[in-house]
Amino acid sequence: MDDFQPLTLHVPEPAVRPGGVPDFSNVKIPRAGAVPRPDIDIGSEVIRDLAFSIIRVLNREGEAVGPWSGLLSDDELREGLRHMMILRTFDARMLLSQRQGKTSFYMQHLGEEAISCAFQKALSPGDMNFPTYRQAGLLIASGYPLTEMMCQIYSNSKDPLKGRQLPVLYSSKAHGFFTVSGNLATQYIQAVGWAMASAIRNDTKIAAAWIGDGSTAESDFHAALVFASTYKAPVVLNIVNNQWAISTFQGIARGGAGTFAARGLGFGIPSLRVDGNDYLAVHAVAKWAIERARRNLGPTLVEYVTYRVGAHSTSDDPSAYRPKTESDAWPLGDPVIRLKNHLILRGLWSEERHKQAEAEILDTVIAAQKEAESYGTLHSGARPSAQEMFEGVYAEMPPHLLRQCQRAGV
Repeated sequence: MDDFQPLTLHVPEPAVRPGGVPDFSNVKIPRAGAVPRPDIDIGSEVIRDLAFSIIRVLNREGEAVGPWSGLLSDDELREGLRHMMILRTFDARMLLSQRQGKTSFYMQHLGEEAISCAFQKALSPGDMNFPTYRQAGLLIASGYPLTEMMCQIYSNSKDPLKGRQLPVLYSSKAHGFFTVSGNLATQYIQAVGWAMASAIRNDTKIAAAWIGDGSTAESDFHAALVFASTYKAPVVLNIVNNQWAISTFQGIARGGAGTFAARGLGFGIPSLRVDGNDYLAVHAVAKWAIERARRNLGPTLVEYVTYRVGAHSTSDDPSAYRPKTESDAWPLGDPVIRLKNHLILRGLWSEERHKQAEAEILDTVIAAQKEAESYGTLHSGARPSAQEMFEGVYAEMPPHLLRQCQRAGV
């Protein structure tokens, strides 16, 4: 009988633990403008390398270079910067509100603002996002009122969701923002199903699915890829790789695939990786993938390489699982600063104008916050009526709920 060694189990380890020196040597960053821009009708096998590289437009000097550049006007670039600044200011005010006890929960987007803000500007009215809880930029870039977002966070009398959802789990059909699910991977299969329905109706609207790197380990993610590839659903399959799930580094969910984008190749889906902190690159890749879906060429999988600067949520302490200085070492920089520097280089912006915009945006966000708080917060003011928990479920309320409603006196 052969003398085999005892079996061992491989458990991936992060490159560094709390107290160590941050290490991103595993993130291979190509030169900006180096990755080609293929035709949209190309096969996944032809552009296999794009699932392992990173598409970049902005170089270290703030210049926009390469075949993915030149798609946005000056006004669109300034608008993109403003959207990211609004989201960052909104985050800061709502995080403070949670610490003050005005809401029970909040989740920041710090460091990831470019992804949702840029992607939204590539969509058309009627398209539908199936987002996670870190894509509020989709709403901000589509003009959704800040006060309504805050009312949902406060679960007050003006909460558009009537207090039925956890804070930050927004919903707005009019703005192409499907109700957020706390169980993230469910959004993937729902997005594919919605896209298939759009095709069955011979419509022109496409869907965008969103998921975090950690949730790609769930079975719904793989089921969605099966249906999307089999039926060539008009959907963009977005993976936000911010390096960390709740407290687990990306290597656990990624497994041996090398990159998250590489998972799409096994399903025959064209797959790309993009610098998620580069507003111009995100918009260009989004536009490419959306056009593929719109032209009935099937799904595209996009991995956004970024970094979650803040805690996973207000219930999380990232210092327990990663070095406190790790965000400073992230090699792809800050999306707001990078776009600001690009605009300054082109003579479209200045440090003085930036400070002025910061002040203007802060005033706007504080005004929206004051209005929202006038309708109530978690521990003060008016709340949704208890009657509303009985409504909006059945076309005709069944007898047992009628009895409960009567007993509750509402």
